[in-house]
Order: sequence, then structure tokens, then C-alpha cells
Amino acid sequence: MVDKPGRRKTRKTPWGKIAGVAIVALLVGGAGWEIYWTYIYQAPPVYARLGTSQGYIYLELYPSCAPAAVANFVNLADSGFYNDLVWHRVMPGFVIQTGDPNTRGAVNSTRSTWGQGGSGQSVPFEWCGKLHNDAGYLGMASTSPKGPSTSQFFINLVNNPSLDDNYTVFGKVISGMSAVCALANPSTDPTYGKTEPSLSSSSPYYTQPAYPAKAMLNNATIIPASEAPPPQTITPCS
Repeated sequence: MVDKPGRRKTRKTPWGKIAGVAIVALLVGGAGWEIYWTYIYQAPPVYARLGTSQGYIYLELYPSCAPAAVANFVNLADSGFYNDLVWHRVMPGFVIQTGDPNTRGAVNSTRSTWGQGGSGQSVPFEWCGKLHNDAGYLGMASTSPKGPSTSQFFINLVNNPSLDDNYTVFGKVISGMSAVCALANPSTDPTYGKTEPSLSSSSPYYTQPAYPAKAMLNNATIIPASEAPPPQTITPCS
């Protein structure tokens, strides 16, 4: 006896299930990549040493958060660009700032141009949301919020949250905050080039150090991690 073949049922392709599996795979893969990028892969920090008239300042720079700013700083440091400059902007309770080639050698005849110079390179604004303008952190100076920067940078003396998401933060002080605070102490020159006893805050000389020899950035050197000191607790300058 021969069995009669039954009617073969048409098997439908389960496109809905396939789409669901694909979506889950994408979500899992995306989450995995985010975890990998955030917690596993990070470009290693770069370390630098600033020689100043008030002592050494050691920095930890973060290319994973601000790659263009860190690369710019490293290139300028390696070229000697930061040698023999003045911390031309000294604002106790706020920031100290340097990186202007017009200040090189602390020549008084160029004081009217201090704060106006740069390297000629343009560095885009970067903000990763993980670094903030807290005491001891470094930011790139620019002529306007979120604007491009060049060579000038500042160190926050206190927490300055109003600067967040406006100026690129690319590193922090890990040792030598006492030198940072000492650089902020030389009095500014409220009478330079003027006869009246004080100047308004709009004067180009208002925030310049009266004694540039006490507020010098002698050099900036990129160093291996093995030469970086253990991170210290950073507190705001009083």
C-alpha cells in the first residue's frame, strides 16, 4: 500500500522575527560599542611639565576628550613655542592665562599687545561633557564662547561652572597647584602707562602682572607617564 502524499504547506519567511532579532542585535551591538568606547577604550593621557617662575606645574592632558586641543598643545610645547612667556592675564579668584607670543621675554614695550597674539593655528571648540572648569583644570582661551582657539590657555583658580560648554577643557593640574596659586598672587599693574592712581577693568593693562619676572612660563615639556608625580588633591586658590 502506497501512502498518498499530502499537500505540502507553504512555509512563510518570518520577516517580523528576523527584523526583531536584527533590531535587538543592533541595540546590543550599539550598547556594547558605547561601553567599549566609554569604559574600555580611552586614548591614554598625555603628561606635561610647566616650568614657571613660581615652581613646576604637572599636567595630565586628555586626548580622548579634546584630541585637537591636546595635539596642538603637544606640538607647540615640542617646538619651544611656550618658552619664556608671561602669564599675562592674572585674575585672582578666576584664572591665570598664558600662551601669547607677544609676551615673550616680558618686554614692556609690547605690553599693549599682550593677550592679542597666537600661534597662527586654529583649533576647533571641543566639549565632551566629562571635563569641567573646576579648580586646576586647563581651558583653551578664545575670543568668543565656543570659538576656535590658538595657543593661549588658562588654568582655573576656582570652580568656574559658567565657563562650561563655552571653552575647551583639555587637561588638569595633578601636582604643583601651589605654584599656580603663587602665580595668581603678583599684583596687577593698575598704573602702567597712566598717571591716574587706578584703571578701569576695560584697560588692557588691568589684569597684567606688575612684575612679569614673577609670573613667567619658562617652558613646557611633554614627559613620559613614568616621570609624572602621583596626583595630588587639588583645592581652589584662596
